[in-house]
Amino acid sequence: MTIAHAGTTTAPVPTQSTYQNRVADYWNAEENPVNLELGKIDDLYHHHYGVGDVDWSVLDEPDRARRRERVTGELHRLEHAQAELLAGHLGPLTPADRVFDAGCGRGGGSVVAHLRHGCHADGVTISAKQADFANAQARERGIDEQVRYHHRNMLDTGFTTGAYAASWNNESTMYVELDLLFAEHARLLRRGGRYVVITGCYNDTYGRASREVSLINAHYICDIHPRSEYFRAMARNRLVPVHVEDLTEATIPYWELRSQADHLVTGIEETFLTAYRNGSFQYLLIAADRV
Repeated sequence: MTIAHAGTTTAPVPTQSTYQNRVADYWNAEENPVNLELGKIDDLYHHHYGVGDVDWSVLDEPDRARRRERVTGELHRLEHAQAELLAGHLGPLTPADRVFDAGCGRGGGSVVAHLRHGCHADGVTISAKQADFANAQARERGIDEQVRYHHRNMLDTGFTTGAYAASWNNESTMYVELDLLFAEHARLLRRGGRYVVITGCYNDTYGRASREVSLINAHYICDIHPRSEYFRAMARNRLVPVHVEDLTEATIPYWELRSQADHLVTGIEETFLTAYRNGSFQYLLIAADRV
């Protein structure tokens, strides 16, 4: 197995579409407080949403500055709970195992997996800025020999076939074609390896993508897939689901709290809540084994 050198590694840049270049430009320029302020709490930067029950007492805090601090901390706690939930579905891992974080963002998920399982992690992002940031965080933690981030395309990583015991996408599948993505995961995973995805998807039983789903697509420059396509694309790429969990109800409280965080709102919060409540949008966890 080829071990990457510490620091950001860059493969020969694979062919990227104009759309992928736009996505890279978006994340290279992104400085959203809802990502950065939460991460500053413990230097775990998550680029996803939260799950679980909210401590609503944070809104009763009379001191304005303290209220902002408590709300930020509660949102971060819920996002970290989501990362731990995903890591808990990666299967039995050892410090000798390698895992692959596809669309790693600023790197929080890879750190969570390493701290939980002791495994080696390779994160991939299409944003050079994110890869540099995440590698700096790993160096500060003293785990840069075990956790590394790479500026590469998750559809064409150049990593060794069969080298990974587990892999995942955490809210990043809506930026790519699922068949291309799952083919790369199937190539990288050893037989019996575990793939996990947490994603927002539109509900086929509702019909076509709703107005709210279209607004979310426009906000994040993404293309949300229908729920059914995840299972069809997995079946075509030797990934067999072993656990499916609907997290929609579990994430609604996070969005309710975030909609009241005046210092962090992005303007998309009510759209998410409407989509979840009218049934057109779902938040799913799927764990699948590579056969």
